[in-house]
Amino acid sequence: MRGGRLRAIRKELLGLTLEPAATMVGWHGSKLSRTENGQRPVSIEDFAMLVTAWGLPAKERDKILAELAETTSSGWWDRPIPGVPAEVGTLASYEADAVELVNVATSALPGLLQTFEYGIAVMRAVGAPAEDVERMWMARVQRQRVLTRVDNTAYVTESALRKPYGGLAAHQEQLQHLLRGMEIGNVVRVVPDAQTDVALLATWMWMRFPHTPPVVHVELPSGAVFVHEAESYTKIIAQLDRVSLPKAGSRTLIAALLKG
Repeated sequence: MRGGRLRAIRKELLGLTLEPAATMVGWHGSKLSRTENGQRPVSIEDFAMLVTAWGLPAKERDKILAELAETTSSGWWDRPIPGVPAEVGTLASYEADAVELVNVATSALPGLLQTFEYGIAVMRAVGAPAEDVERMWMARVQRQRVLTRVDNTAYVTESALRKPYGGLAAHQEQLQHLLRGMEIGNVVRVVPDAQTDVALLATWMWMRFPHTPPVVHVELPSGAVFVHEAESYTKIIAQLDRVSLPKAGSRTLIAALLKG
């Protein structure tokens, strides 16, 4: 996540505000903001030019550039897919760089944990164009591959677990998929509907990275936003840890729903 790392260098290492930092390289502040937020690509050459102009000491600069060169790789998100919102590619690139993901789901299970019939039904329920649904699902399958290498925790409301998107058979398959995932390391914690200590008003994902502060992806009816000031969301995760059922209790509840 080069943009996020640029932002951390600018703010935390060098103490530069956005507009002066942009002026130092002849950019508009909006261009630098989009670059740091992952809304435009940043090459290693641009990265080197920026941190050099900002005065990052050569020893630190060379170390960071060497790390970037070692980890540089392209992904499917570098090639836009017709019908798949650009923000999905941006999210996938963030997920690829993350070392930990925490999903908070209020009305449906997180996309990274969805099965085909259930996921397609959720997409239709939120108004995805019929002609784009299958391509959007394929992008979601590509995103799900990250689960083989990253720590993933999902806090899911009890009501979200009970909603049978796609019908009874699809719901049963989805719950079985959740239980299998829990056996191989995915953590699912159920947030009881009766708890009143934490108000969950949106679905979001908190992402932690090795070299930059966490970023949060928040889903909205009009699309999604990336939040780079994540402290309040980090506090909510700590609160959810206290009010949610433990892993064993969550598994028992999901198994009971499946049996019922």
